[in-house]
Amino acid sequence: MFQNVLSRLATEAGRVQRCVKYAPLLRPVASAPVSVRSFTDVKDEAQQPFDTSLLQFLVCPLSKKPLKYEVKTNELINEELGIAYPIIDGIPNMIPQDARLIQKDTETPAEPTQG
Repeated sequence: MFQNVLSRLATEAGRVQRCVKYAPLLRPVASAPVSVRSFTDVKDEAQQPFDTSLLQFLVCPLSKKPLKYEVKTNELINEELGIAYPIIDGIPNMIPQDARLIQKDTETPAEPTQG
């Protein structure tokens, strides 16, 4: 029995040496982390809330004026320029090219006129 173990150990050691000898020829394969989700896991995920305390630090990158947070649309609004920056997963996207133009209600009178 002991002899069988020694002969098997010698055989396996020889195989390992051959593999190590040719190992530099093999290219290393990088592993990438992959998130696996099934459709049953997907639910109506609520967006992460925006931390309104950031409003004291955030300004419009174009006009350098303070921004206003609009809860309904989940955007940061620059009323002076008429643009809205989206908030995605609780993070404001302050790239001017990604901002949305909003309409100003300057033409609408403050009080309705009687006819």
